[in-house]
Amino acid sequence: MTQLALHHKHPAPPARRALHFTGRTLLYLLICFGAFIFTLPFLWMLSTSLTPKEWVGVVPMRWIPPRLEWNNYVLPWSVFPFPAFYRNTIVITFTNVLGVLLSASLVAFGFARIRFWGRDAIFLMTLATMMLPTQVTLIPQYLLWSRLHAINTYWPLIVPNFLGSAAYDIFLLRQFYMTITTELDDAARIDGCGWFGIYRRILLPQIAPALGVLAIINFSFNWNDFFGPLIYINEPQRFTVALGLRLFQVGRSAGGGGMLDVRMPQIMAMTIVSMIPVLLVFFLAQRYFIQGIVITGVKG
Repeated sequence: MTQLALHHKHPAPPARRALHFTGRTLLYLLICFGAFIFTLPFLWMLSTSLTPKEWVGVVPMRWIPPRLEWNNYVLPWSVFPFPAFYRNTIVITFTNVLGVLLSASLVAFGFARIRFWGRDAIFLMTLATMMLPTQVTLIPQYLLWSRLHAINTYWPLIVPNFLGSAAYDIFLLRQFYMTITTELDDAARIDGCGWFGIYRRILLPQIAPALGVLAIINFSFNWNDFFGPLIYINEPQRFTVALGLRLFQVGRSAGGGGMLDVRMPQIMAMTIVSMIPVLLVFFLAQRYFIQGIVITGVKG
């Protein structure tokens, strides 16, 4: 009662309330402006994907087309084998995400929990690999897979993810493991649990938010990966969505015409379709993604 009485006795000054309201309003306006700026390219893609060919390149641009050309989303499926492209991408993406989560969590567990000679030196060497540009290791890796007769297969794109090659993911999970008390390990070992049992039953459930973050990041990267499939895949039937979009663009432009011809709306339409899985994964797992980022930032 005393606190309530004091609260009513000394209300916030009107000037302070007005200043607080003005500050919040300006903040929301700034956020909306930034969101609009970042959303503008997507809105342009969406508008172009529904624009008839005779209205492509018209100046000034009409954000709302005179009529919606839904055939831009239908015709490309009959020109190129996009179902095969999506099937290939789904197989590679989900396999790589599974491989990264398994290998990175195991390697990070070893660096965080198991004491062995040279552990810190090996961990530093693992982190040092992040400073190597992809172009430096490209030729040796290609020669290796070529001698293994694995070119034009998915093995070069999948196998490294099961061998603990993701240094950043290992570092993130290792730091997350370090925040978990070792008393749980001691209690599990007293009950007769081995290292793998501690990893699977004790620690793995506790790093679920961090695994969710890495799953979303790796899903987005593998789904949109263009460089890796471009190097190792040669047959169009084995192409991923990223390569299929480029093949569709080159195939349409081979028939002549300028940059702003009939292919542009269809390319934008297929690009938007290719973005749908990534957007769905992010929006469905957004809560877990934010939770993992917050927990990692607080504990790390």
